[in-house]
Amino acid sequence: MLLIPAIDLKDGQCVRLRQGNLDDVTVFSEDPSIVAKRWLENGARRIHLVDLNGAVAGKPKNSIPIKSILDTINDEIPVQIGGGIRDLNTIEYYLDSGISYVIIGTAAVKNPGFLNDACVAFPGHIIAGLDAKDGKLATDGWSKLTKHNLIDLAKKFENYGCDSIIYTDISRDGMLSGVNIEATVDLAKNIKIPVYASGGIATIKDIEKLCQVAEEGIAGAILGRSIYEGSLDFKSAQQLADELTKLK
Repeated sequence: MLLIPAIDLKDGQCVRLRQGNLDDVTVFSEDPSIVAKRWLENGARRIHLVDLNGAVAGKPKNSIPIKSILDTINDEIPVQIGGGIRDLNTIEYYLDSGISYVIIGTAAVKNPGFLNDACVAFPGHIIAGLDAKDGKLATDGWSKLTKHNLIDLAKKFENYGCDSIIYTDISRDGMLSGVNIEATVDLAKNIKIPVYASGGIATIKDIEKLCQVAEEGIAGAILGRSIYEGSLDFKSAQQLADELTKLK
């Protein structure tokens, strides 16, 4: 079970939002590279970046802090990024910069053909981000809800050749209300590629619950507010996850 610290970027700072609301923001650091170094030193095996400004603008908007983070990581662990990725040139730019995985969310839902092209052009480097609220998929920085079926799209994306899927329950994101185990397991059971849980993970109990269903296809989880506010100790959580999944 891979636990991945998230670094959400807004206006060059490391922040966290509640339910994706750009007006409900908490700034945790003015230097995201220091945050990246902290997670690296605490045993993180991958870093999750989100360009929040980019998600709204539809193109990269935090290039300077992203470069600083990559310089700090220095290829020691993989880095994945999402937010505002709408064309193949952006994907190529990120991969050439040292990013290992590119997460396509809005563009995957609105233009599945683009996701297919991305998987063909950059095999093994494309992750699909599926974000849902009350069972409906959201796009454009979570500002718009669609009528697409989550599992049907996930199956389609799997056939395209996506490396994995990150499933976020928007209603729980940043709320420390607990991970949506049922919906995450339901998704994982219906596809063969790995699923990463995101949204609402608050305490070590959430990690234990995820580890109990890891065999269903849940490969890991994205951690945000909990590790910044201290309700979950990242290093201890990863150690526990390693122990629990090793026993299965």
